[in-house]
Amino acid sequence: MIEIDVFRRPDGVAVVVPQGRLNMVAARQMKDLLAILLEEGSSRIVVDLDRTTFLDSSGLGALIGGLKGARQAGGDLRIARPTPEVLTVFQLTNMDKVLRPRDDVESAFDA
Repeated sequence: MIEIDVFRRPDGVAVVVPQGRLNMVAARQMKDLLAILLEEGSSRIVVDLDRTTFLDSSGLGALIGGLKGARQAGGDLRIARPTPEVLTVFQLTNMDKVLRPRDDVESAFDA
């Protein structure tokens, strides 16, 4: 099981920090957590991938599902600080065009 930390910034942005492998086993946990955040009214979400060591298609699917839900709720999901291994997956799947990686969590929602 992956460890996922969550905190809310004063501006209302929810920050999700998965630590470890975001794979088929952990994807359900991530998907459920993102759904809970959306149900609680957090439609602006940053996923900080600095501590994510691996990402597979299931993990990517969980992030895309969260993105879709956030946008339907009038917000957005952004990713920040992907590790080189995770960034490679985004680039190989061209998802870096949809979920453009941000350099840091703090400015992920800056204009």
